[in-house]
Amino acid sequence: MGTSLQRLPLIFCIFFSFAVGCIQCCDKIYPDSTEKIPVELGKEFTATCVLNKGSKYTADDIEWLFGDVSVPREFYKKINQSAVAVTVNISADIKSPLKCKASKQSLSYEQPCMYGIYLLMGYPPLKPKNLTCIALQDGKRISPNFTCSWDPGTRDPLLPTTYILYAGEHSSNSTKTLTNKLTVNLSTFPNFMPMDIKLEVRNVLGKEIVELQIYSQKFVKPNPPSNVRIIPENNFPTSLMVNWTHPIHKSVLELKYHIRYCKAGASAWTEVSQDATKAYTESFRLQSLQPHTEYVVQMRCIQRENVGYWSDWSSNATARTPEAAPKSEPDLWRVFGDDETDVKLIWKEPVKANGKILGYNLSIKENGIAPQRLVVASKEHQYHLKGENAFIKMTANNSAGVSPLTTLVISRPDLNSYPGVAYVSCSVRDGKLWVEWLPPKESSSDVHKYLVEWVSVQENKRDWQRVSGNTSTVIIGNLEPFKRYNVSIYPIYRVGDRVKYNWPGRSVGAVGAYLQEGPPLKGPAVDVTNTQKNSASLQWEEIPISSQRGFLTNYTIFYKTGDNEQSVVVDSSFLSYKLTGLESESQYVVHIMASNAEGSVNGSDSSLYTKKYDDGEIEVIVVLVCLGFLFFIVFIMMLSIKNREVIKKRLWPQVPDPSHSTLATWSPDCPIRTDTPKEATLPDVSVVEVDVFDGKSLCEEDKTMLPLKKDKYFSEEHSSGIGGSSCMSSPRQSVSDSDEGDSGQTTASTVQYSSVVASGYKGQTPSLQAPNFIRSESTQPLLDCEEQPESVLDSSSSSSPQRNSYFRRGAGLEQLQPQEVEETSCFSPMEEEDTPTLTEDPPGPAPGYMPQQNGYRPQ
Repeated sequence: MGTSLQRLPLIFCIFFSFAVGCIQCCDKIYPDSTEKIPVELGKEFTATCVLNKGSKYTADDIEWLFGDVSVPREFYKKINQSAVAVTVNISADIKSPLKCKASKQSLSYEQPCMYGIYLLMGYPPLKPKNLTCIALQDGKRISPNFTCSWDPGTRDPLLPTTYILYAGEHSSNSTKTLTNKLTVNLSTFPNFMPMDIKLEVRNVLGKEIVELQIYSQKFVKPNPPSNVRIIPENNFPTSLMVNWTHPIHKSVLELKYHIRYCKAGASAWTEVSQDATKAYTESFRLQSLQPHTEYVVQMRCIQRENVGYWSDWSSNATARTPEAAPKSEPDLWRVFGDDETDVKLIWKEPVKANGKILGYNLSIKENGIAPQRLVVASKEHQYHLKGENAFIKMTANNSAGVSPLTTLVISRPDLNSYPGVAYVSCSVRDGKLWVEWLPPKESSSDVHKYLVEWVSVQENKRDWQRVSGNTSTVIIGNLEPFKRYNVSIYPIYRVGDRVKYNWPGRSVGAVGAYLQEGPPLKGPAVDVTNTQKNSASLQWEEIPISSQRGFLTNYTIFYKTGDNEQSVVVDSSFLSYKLTGLESESQYVVHIMASNAEGSVNGSDSSLYTKKYDDGEIEVIVVLVCLGFLFFIVFIMMLSIKNREVIKKRLWPQVPDPSHSTLATWSPDCPIRTDTPKEATLPDVSVVEVDVFDGKSLCEEDKTMLPLKKDKYFSEEHSSGIGGSSCMSSPRQSVSDSDEGDSGQTTASTVQYSSVVASGYKGQTPSLQAPNFIRSESTQPLLDCEEQPESVLDSSSSSSPQRNSYFRRGAGLEQLQPQEVEETSCFSPMEEEDTPTLTEDPPGPAPGYMPQQNGYRPQ
């Protein structure tokens, strides 16, 4: 049983009495040890609790615990009445120690019997992998320090682990948990001898061993070659001589060498074949190099037949090849100014300059003009085009010779007869800017090359490259992200007999492109140019090219009042917009968001206030009101003109003038006046009928008062009244009879008029009928009822001046019936005290005067 438990996961165990003390030690756990019992994680572990002989407890009283946590009874196994085993899977969360507790539940006052052991969990060691050993060169011999390394794995054993390296009769060890290297000192390296290598790894849970038996030279790593030098040769501009020194003597190690080189600043190395340097030598010539070019050389070495390890690369050795005559022509191009006759010639050094270019020989010729020959040290020349075309020749020279000839024809753009490409497009692929185009529709077979030109919009830097035989290319140059470039394609035609000139075709316009786009850096600032009642005009400036960082796709205008926010999207070509549908007399906050394919950014806020009225709206309202008022005035004036007589009668009524009256005399007893005043056109008068008075007494009274009032009643100031008659029978004196009355009274003053009308008309003999008494007293214009046409005299008297409408014809003169007076409401009843007292009733027919009870009512 003890042997089987040792194969379980490794855990250290001690007696519970040793670790935590023993309380009434009446039992014991097997396995048992004074040390911790090793147990492997993830494996099962079985322990048995045995009661001492004569114990008062039985197997049913036994309980297993990990720390203070009880183990479930399904893991228990009852062996007999005094022994119980437990089997558990060991995991990292198990708490040590493992305890066996014996107690009776009925005797809770007794202290239980307990025993325990400590467990320590871990893993056995893994077998090392990739065991390799090396012996380094130390001076002129091989170092005796022999070093081996391996892969110990990534699992931590969690237990003390010992690594032991054996090299021959020598060894070295380490007790680190994860060790991957050990060095053994051999005193002297055993050259050309076999070696036995063994690595042993062990801990309390297991042991692993790895063995090697290899020839000692396969462990050797020499130093790199020393004193590496490069020697240029003036007569050989395309080669360099490389010299070095052996790092160790041939008797110790016989080496071969490996050389690599590159242009200074380049990252790609060119390696020389190992077969070319396998001889035991100390020099080598590099060939097929470029003249006047700086090269970097490195070397390393290894034992012949590739035994052992390569040495490290030597430090850099640098040298420049001698100059040679340029092998390629300058790259010549032109740029037109604002005036198409102002041209700037620009060029690049020959790609194969083979040395330092000292100057450029330039020849310019126009038809009918002597050619110009210049030597220019810079890379540009300003020229004024005098004719239609200029033919340019150029060569470059260095200390070793002159380059091939390059040519260019400068033609005015408006006179250029050679067609351009049909289409140009740009795209980004794999982080590079590609340009594609379609060849010219005409004479495409005559195109010699294409020239691709790109210009940085922000910095106005220009560059170009030439393409042969293709209609697409990737731009090779220092393009920067977030910067816009204008790309143009020019077909180059070869023209000429003896000398072939490069004649560029017409340009079809530049195409914008970005190597990489990003969100704009800032948004546009909006300016409110005009606000109306329900609209506002906005204007903004285009974002600077340096801040766009891509092609703008659109602008989004946000405008907000209160919590109501609205937006409208406009094309990127718009720089102004008119907002409509706004609320009047409201404040809005406006900002514009600029967007491109990579993102958006908001501009600064701006406020606007809408008006209560639009511009001109108040003026229109005023004009309409004025026109309406004017039309109303005109209408009133026209209406007044049309009805002027009616208005005149309403505003300035005419009062009858007794001096022009055609009424008869007051009484038949009175003499008829021979000079009757001229009849005046009278407005309506009030007519009342009175009882017939005593003719004598009436005339006498009239005659008495007539001399006193004659002047008043017949003056011009009182010509509108007829109350001056002396035949007035009323005892009440009229206001107009007063001597205090103003002779200048207007028609609005009190007007009194009265008359006694005999039966019949003027010039007729009065009938025996009693005379009618006609009287009126008023302070106002005549009443409307007095103007009614139904009371006018018969048509037989229409030729005479208008008479009072209440004078009617009967047998002589019709009497006004009392009922008719009441219906027309032209008179008010007379006061009783003002009613004349008659002494006797007159003979004859019924009186024509209707008594008035309450006097006259003001009208």
